[in-house]
Amino acid sequence: MRFNLLEIENPMSKDRTEISDIGEFGLIDLLNQKISIKNPSTLKGIGDDAAVIDAGEHVKVLTTDLLLEGVHFDLSYAPLQHVGFKAVAVNVSDIAAMNAIPKQITVSIALSNRFSVEAVEALYSGINAAATHYGIDVVGGDTTASRSGLLISITAIGEAKKEDIAYRSGAKLNDIICVTGDLGGALVGLQILEREKQVYLANPDMKPELEKYNYVTARQLKPDARMDIIHEFRDLGVVPTSMIDVSDGLASELFHIAKASSAGITIYEDKLPIDKQTYETAVELGLDPITCALNGGEDYELLFTIDQKDFAKLEKHPDIHFIGYISKPEEGKVMVTKSGTVVNLKAQGWKHF
Repeated sequence: MRFNLLEIENPMSKDRTEISDIGEFGLIDLLNQKISIKNPSTLKGIGDDAAVIDAGEHVKVLTTDLLLEGVHFDLSYAPLQHVGFKAVAVNVSDIAAMNAIPKQITVSIALSNRFSVEAVEALYSGINAAATHYGIDVVGGDTTASRSGLLISITAIGEAKKEDIAYRSGAKLNDIICVTGDLGGALVGLQILEREKQVYLANPDMKPELEKYNYVTARQLKPDARMDIIHEFRDLGVVPTSMIDVSDGLASELFHIAKASSAGITIYEDKLPIDKQTYETAVELGLDPITCALNGGEDYELLFTIDQKDFAKLEKHPDIHFIGYISKPEEGKVMVTKSGTVVNLKAQGWKHF
C-alpha cells in the first residue's frame, strides 16, 4: 500500500482534543479500539498489568514501562543507582501483579551528552542489583542519544502455569479485598524530597533534613516489588481471584478491578494500612493520611482479592491486610469511614497527562 503524503491529513491542524481531557486510561481505551488480536497464542493483550502469551504447558507474561527524567524521577535527589533499581522494580511489580515469576528483562536507554560513562555505570549498577535481587537475567536492549535528559525503557518477561495467572477481571461477589504492606509512603516521601529540594535551591548552604524521613523517602526512591508475596502464594496454595499492583493509587486500582470484574467495592477506612512515619509526616505536611493512602501512587504493593475459603491460609500473615469485600455492582464503589458513614470512593491518583 502506498501513501501520498500530501493527501494525509495533519491531525495537529484539526480541532483537537487534549489528552488530559480523557486521561491516560481513556487514551488506552481509545487506542485499544483500533487493535485486533490475530494470533491465538495471545491470551491477554491490552487491559491488564501485563500481556499473557500461550507457551504450551505454561504462559509467558510480558510488560514494559517507560521512565523519563523530569516526569518519573528527578536526578537532583534521586541517585542513579536507585533510578536503575526502581526501573527494574516497577516492571517486576507488573509481573508480580499477574501472579507470575519474572525471568528476563531488556533494558533500553536514551542519554544526553551530559551523562558520562561513569554515570551510565552507576545506573547499571542499580539495574544489575535489582536483577540479582529478583533472580532475573538482563538479556538485551538498546542505547541511543537523547536531546534532553535520561530515558529508561524496560521490558520484563515472566512465566507461570496457566491456572496460576491472576487477571484483574476475576473478582467475585463476597471475595475479600486484600493489600500488602502499607500505603501512602511513596507520595509522602516525594513531598519531603521536593520540599528539601526547594530549600536547597533557595540556599545551597542548607543541608537537607532527610534523616528523620528515611522510611518514606526510601519508599519513593527505591521501591521493592512484592515478589516475596508471590512466592508465599505458591507455598500456601493460594491463587488470588484478581490482582493489580498499586502504582497509581489504591482507589484508582480498586476502580480497575471493579471495572474489569463488573463488580462493586466496599472498603473500610480503619483497615487501611498506614505506616507510623507516613502518618506523622503527612500530618506535618498538612496532608490527610487517609487521602495519601487512597490516592498516593508508586507504593508498588499488591492489591488482590481472594475467595473466602482461602482466608484461613492468609489470616495470620503479618504483611497482608484485609480491607474490604467485593459487592454487587449496583452497590457502587464505597468506603465505610471510622464513624460508620458510607462515602463514594474517588480515584484521584497520579495523572500522567
